[in-house]
Amino acid sequence: MVLDVSDATDNHMISDPSKFAIEIERAPGVAFVRCHGRLVAGARDSFYADVSQLIPDNKRIVLDLTDLTQMDSMGLGTLVRLYVSAKSAGVDLELFNIGQRIRQMLGVTGLLKAFAIVGDHGIRMP
Repeated sequence: MVLDVSDATDNHMISDPSKFAIEIERAPGVAFVRCHGRLVAGARDSFYADVSQLIPDNKRIVLDLTDLTQMDSMGLGTLVRLYVSAKSAGVDLELFNIGQRIRQMLGVTGLLKAFAIVGDHGIRMP
């Protein structure tokens, strides 16, 4: 399932790095959310709404950031909101395949230690 959290309506938004889209795959108790494009101010509310809906039905949510091309402070704030919501519900929120710029942003803000990182750039999720 592909959810476009911008205003685009065609299915080519995944290949367009100026847009933001997610794909959600579910397994028993686990949701894998693949993020594509730019997690910036305009995409944050829909992203939060879509991912937070997964919290009640899962014990683990993995955000695959392999194809995330940009994240601003609003996107970072959204990750923190999701982390707090998940933690409050007893759900593990994990980040997979964070790139160097996102790792650096999380490190500078002191948030790298808060998030569980379950892969490194260059390793694909099973």
